[in-house]
Amino acid sequence: MTRYERMKMQRRMQRRIRLVVEERRMALALAPPADTATDPEATIEIPRPAQA
Repeated sequence: MTRYERMKMQRRMQRRIRLVVEERRMALALAPPADTATDPEATIEIPRPAQA
C-alpha cells in the first residue's frame, strides 16, 4: 500500500468519525422549551456520555 493510499484511508476514516460525532451531538442536543426565551450568547453545558 502506498503512502498516498494510506493517507487517503486515514482521511476517509477521519471524515466518517467526524460525521458520526456530529450526528451524536445533534441526537444528544435537547430542544429548549418553547416558553422560555433563550439567550443566544449564553454558554450551554453539553452533557457528555459517561466514559467507560
